[in-house]
Amino acid sequence: MKPTLYVVNVSETQMADGSWKPLVAPLEASKANRLIPICVKMEAELASMDETEKREYLATVGQEASGLDRLIVAAYDALGLITFLTSGEMETRAWTVVKGTKAPQAAGVIHSDFEKNFIRVEVTDWNDFVQYGGDAKCREKGLVRIEGKDYVIRDGDTCYFRVGA
Repeated sequence: MKPTLYVVNVSETQMADGSWKPLVAPLEASKANRLIPICVKMEAELASMDETEKREYLATVGQEASGLDRLIVAAYDALGLITFLTSGEMETRAWTVVKGTKAPQAAGVIHSDFEKNFIRVEVTDWNDFVQYGGDAKCREKGLVRIEGKDYVIRDGDTCYFRVGA
């Protein structure tokens, strides 16, 4: 009944050509979607590269993301978790909540008083937030939504919680 992930160590060749797939065919289809192939040798090489080198290397082996990144995404999915963001002048932070969490409870992850004194949340999709360089430009373009207590936080929401004193 508990979520299960299968992590399979494969060679660089198997990773590039997909020849690892027949090796795991006996697994049930429901489990196969939680099967993560990882080439440990590639992961070790990726750890010492900068972002540009990583992207180029992954492209040469036909991968969009590292095995570690795919494992993290699969683990979040298996556990029913999502991430929302908060961003201010000093820092941007990521917060983890269970899928289906409403705005006041998400605010409570930051501080329990935020949940108790929740008024509303101002929400921007993270893609828009990055594309337009922050909150001010998103407001100018009308991309900030004002949501209330019944709003269900979505993966990638950039939130500014309004709370009472």
